[in-house]
Amino acid sequence: METKASVRGVRLSVDKGRLVADMIRGKKVDQAISILQFTQKKAAGIIKKAVESAVANAEHNDGADIDELKIKSIYVEQGAVLKRFSARAKGRGARISKGTCHIFVTVGN
Repeated sequence: METKASVRGVRLSVDKGRLVADMIRGKKVDQAISILQFTQKKAAGIIKKAVESAVANAEHNDGADIDELKIKSIYVEQGAVLKRFSARAKGRGARISKGTCHIFVTVGN
């Protein structure tokens, strides 16, 4: 039995999100949440919410036992890029790319 949760369009870099996702891949859910709670990165709070959502989905929809759940898969994919311009010298403009990402979490036994 596997249960999924996803967060889409997060204003976070893909590389920074993958660093945090790699830390908890394959771990038990309670251990993963404690790791995320004490990680000082912006991505940790966002991924923690996604993991808690997946656990709540498993408990409510499938009647799973929370103590036996572990993170089967977690991956961070690139989302849409917000394109902005910054004023530069001599009337020019420089492009600023603000990346977004999608986070997908799967928990199971």
